[in-house]
Amino acid sequence: MYLLGYDLGTSSIKATLLDAQTGKVIASATSPQTEMPISSPQPGWAEQDPENWWQHVIAATQQISHTLGIDLKDVKALGIAYQMHGCVTVDKNLNPIRPAIIWCDSRCVEIGNRAFNEIGPEKCLKNLLNSPGNFTASKLKWIKDNEPDNFKRIYKMLLPGDFIALKLTGRCQTTSSGLSEGILWNFQTQSPAQMLLDYYGIPAEILPETVPVFSTQAELTTPAASQLGLTPGIPVAYRAGDQPNNALSLNVLEPGEIAATAGTSGVIYGLNDQPNYDPKSRVNTFVHVNHTPANPRYGVLLCVNGTGCLNSFLKRTIAADIDYSQMNELAAQVPVGSEGLSILPYGNGAERSLENLEIGASFHGLNFNIHDRRHILRAGQEGIVFALNYGLSVMKQIGIRIKTVKAGDANMFLSPVFASTFATLTGATVELYNTDGAQGAARGAGIGVGIYSCPQQAFAGLKTTRIIHPDSSKTAPCQEAYRRWFKILQKAMKEES
Repeated sequence: MYLLGYDLGTSSIKATLLDAQTGKVIASATSPQTEMPISSPQPGWAEQDPENWWQHVIAATQQISHTLGIDLKDVKALGIAYQMHGCVTVDKNLNPIRPAIIWCDSRCVEIGNRAFNEIGPEKCLKNLLNSPGNFTASKLKWIKDNEPDNFKRIYKMLLPGDFIALKLTGRCQTTSSGLSEGILWNFQTQSPAQMLLDYYGIPAEILPETVPVFSTQAELTTPAASQLGLTPGIPVAYRAGDQPNNALSLNVLEPGEIAATAGTSGVIYGLNDQPNYDPKSRVNTFVHVNHTPANPRYGVLLCVNGTGCLNSFLKRTIAADIDYSQMNELAAQVPVGSEGLSILPYGNGAERSLENLEIGASFHGLNFNIHDRRHILRAGQEGIVFALNYGLSVMKQIGIRIKTVKAGDANMFLSPVFASTFATLTGATVELYNTDGAQGAARGAGIGVGIYSCPQQAFAGLKTTRIIHPDSSKTAPCQEAYRRWFKILQKAMKEES
């Protein structure tokens, strides 16, 4: 008996087949092998073709069945994780009208800021827990203002995972958790945010049907089953944005628990049972996957857009001759603080933690007589940790406490420099697990279809791979390097604002 999870990332689609009884991974596949393209027709824009996502869902599934020779007829449920904050629009024939405006697109910053000020900060924060900002609702408003012919054709607005679910089931659906990530959910009324829709002049009918995160949401159609090599009628039983799903994959479901990830973007995601918010919306509060009115669960999300992008940039420009593990080894050859070199890692659009300023990435203190690429590689990793720590200080102000952080043993956490610096600067013990978003989606599907009677059963196969403790011998130099970096950040923000 199998569960199949999909993780729709910015760079690729991953599919994971899980043994429902043991919780162990049977097989995983990723498509494409190189990164999916992001189109940027204008500075600050970021778009992808939704149909391209679907083709890679098919390809990843076929890799598992054809290349690995596994019969998928015993798959009992499907789960979907997806890149958050995207805006996919489809017509009455359920075809995309235009490319998806994805999470790192910053064209809507001023639209969201204007809405926040004109509706009123207090009213927005009380009802939405966030500024409309550069989120999905504001992206839909941008289409209305700038592409009126396209807007008139819209039948439904979908999040990226909703679009994949549409291709699987033929039905337009979403969740309250998904709507909250688009700033389309009213936390007071526990319903879609009519207040913001009215302000933007967007008819409520554009929003899809809302279904529970864990539930038999819809069933796999015969045409989709034929393309995937699956059995028609398999339920889609779970969907969630990548960061709530990352928390689920790490069994982070209760207040006080913290999940982190450091892939394309870097995220700290902490749980609370109170609907707290940051008055400046530098961190954002969403409905968590296991939220109910009786047992509220809110996820407070800090995001640094340029995390993996910075590391990838450094590889392309100064380390193309080596792999990422060798980059990590070089970074470890340099002392804490990179001998005075600091990097601001903000080169991937407007940053919510900086009040939607777009200050760009920059190098500071570069000395031609001291520094080489080892220093640059270390300063890059330290800069990412420093940016996360800055955002974490905001999270602490609204009641999030950090003691133990859970993360997948992947991406930037594979670097000893990154993992140790993160633990030492934040003072948190970091528990690393051999899991990922596709595994989380598969486990979520098992919960949704009732194979697991409770979430705890779904995590029987989840094991710790490494534990990183703060290094007290490096606390002082870490804090000193962070103070130097923070002064540079403050100056850059002042110049931009």
